[in-house]
This record gives sequence, structure tokens and C-alpha cells, in this order.
Amino acid sequence: MAEMNRESVLATEKNENEIANRNTIGLNQKQIILRKFVKHKAAMGSLVVLISIIIFVFTASGLQLGKNASTLDLRGWWPYSITDIDPEGAVAASCNGGVTGCPTLDLTPSFIDGDGIQIGQHPFGTDIIGTDYFALVMRGAQQSILVMLIVGLLGVGIGTTIGAIAGYFGGIVDAVLMRVTDMFLVTPTIIIGSVIGFRFGSFGVIPLALLLGFFAWMGLARFVRSEFLSLREREFVDAARVAGASDRRIIFKHILPNSIGVIIVSGTLLMSGAILAESALSYLGFGVKPPDVSLGLLISQYQDTFTISPWLFWWPGALIVTIALCVNFIGDGLRDAFDPRQRRHLSFKDRMKAKELSGKSS
Repeated sequence: MAEMNRESVLATEKNENEIANRNTIGLNQKQIILRKFVKHKAAMGSLVVLISIIIFVFTASGLQLGKNASTLDLRGWWPYSITDIDPEGAVAASCNGGVTGCPTLDLTPSFIDGDGIQIGQHPFGTDIIGTDYFALVMRGAQQSILVMLIVGLLGVGIGTTIGAIAGYFGGIVDAVLMRVTDMFLVTPTIIIGSVIGFRFGSFGVIPLALLLGFFAWMGLARFVRSEFLSLREREFVDAARVAGASDRRIIFKHILPNSIGVIIVSGTLLMSGAILAESALSYLGFGVKPPDVSLGLLISQYQDTFTISPWLFWWPGALIVTIALCVNFIGDGLRDAFDPRQRRHLSFKDRMKAKELSGKSS
């Protein structure tokens, strides 16, 4: 009986592989990767959520760059900004035995004895002086997302360059670059970030993100180096050398495209770590400085009010967790899509068809 079950499972797996191969006939490598990523439900759902958050955050609060918005000042659709104070609105939205600044957002439907879905004047409430907390959270999320993107892009660029050079040329070049990388790795990230934030946090979020990005490439560089060390020994690289291709052409045309999976997956993990690092630094007082805000700074400023006004802690904390989880799930989906050894995702209909074929064959 056990032998029959084992044969049935093996036959089903064989039929699933045949169906999966048949579904990819006529598709190139890029199309296969895209197809596998689209079928990863967690990754696609996270991508939709992350894009929605980014669009919502940047359209709500607008975009202000430079000190006092001296470089760029684009107002969003939300009527309040982080400098607007409405003490009367804060007093009006009282709750919990007279606590002011309560959220006016109500999602309780009227058919279950609620007041119906209402947004109100201050959906996330206000802080202790009457500043609209929705505007603060949107601005803080915008700054944290900017740090995440800048650190991620800069870290990927530096890490890919150093890892590619070290892995391709090897020898003394590899030894020198890896020892420099090790020197950065043994220094705790929180110490580097604290020094950078303490000295340059008051200059704004973009200079802070650029400096953090210069110290966020080490792990990715080691991944890229190991990938280049493996790929440079492949037959297609030897064939390119015999054909007279230059080192630059071999790196950019032959090896780098085959390493793109490792780079993209590592880059998503780097961005996830960047937003958590920025939040931690701002929480400790070494990140974004007032009068600007970030999600970590909001948590730090209002942690003492958690028992009285917990909503001042909920919203920034929920956004940090949501953004970090979305980026991690997207990274998982990209890793599965680029890994040829990963089991391919089949629809329920295809799985049932594979079981039916295995039953007929037995």
C-alpha cells in the first residue's frame, strides 16, 4: 500500500513538471521569471500594498525638499500640514474620560450599532498641541520611504560594483577589496548610523540617506563577489574570452545579467533593513531631527503617551511593520522567481489535472 502511494506521488510530481514545462513553451527567461513572480500571491499582494502606500503617502502630504521647503514645495490633497495647529479640533475630539486629540476615524458600520464609516476632521487624531496626526504620519512615512529607496539604490550600486570587481579579477584586487569590506563589516551598524545621524541628521533626510547608503553595501558586495567567482569559470565566459571580448564586455554582457537575481533579492532585503535602521536611529535621537519627522521619530516623541493616547504609537508602528513586511515578501517572491530549482507554482486546475493523469496511468 505504501509503495502504491509513493508511486502515485511520484507520478503526480512528474505530471506537474510536464504541465509546468508545457506552460512555459515559447517563453524566454525574462517571461518565465515574470510569470513565476506574478503567481507568487504573497509577493504580488505585497507589491500592490507597497505601491498603494507610496502613492497615498506622497499624494497626501505632497513633497517638500530642502530646509523649510526651500528647494521644492508641492502641497498634497490633505488640507493640513505638519505646521498647522488646530487646538479647537483637538479639544472637540475628546474621548477616554476627557483625553483630547482622539481619532475621528470610525469604521464601525451602522448595521452593527455603529455610527457608520466616518473620516472626520482628524482621522488619526492630533498630538498634544493640536497638530493633525494624519499629516505627521504621512510626512514621516514619506521620509522613511525616501531613506529606504535612497539607501537601497546606493547600497546596490556600490555593493554590485565592488563585488563584481573583486569576484571577476580576483588575486590582489579581491584581497584588498574584501579586507576593506571586512573593516566596515566589523564596525556595528548602529554605531556608524549614530555618528552619521548625530553629525548630519539636521541637514535633512536626503543627505542622511546618502551617507547611510555609503555604509550599507558590504553584505551585498560579498554576495555579488561569490556569484562572480562562480560564473567567471563557466564555459560561456571562456568562449567570450576566446572570441576576444574585453573584461568590461564580459562583466556587463555575460556575467552581470546572470547575477541580476542575487542583486535584486539582496537589494530588497537591504531596503527592508534600511527603513528599520532609520526608524531605530530616529527613535534613539540620531536620525531625522525636528521640525521634520519620520516614523521612528514619531514613536520616540510619543512613547510616554502610550497608555493615555495609544493611537499616537499605533499608526507609525503599523506603517513601519507593513512596509518592512511588504518589501520582505517581495524579496521572497523575487528569490523564488529567479531560482530555477524552486518548485514551480501551478494553478488548482493544473494540479487536479496532474492527479487525474497519474490516476489514469496507474
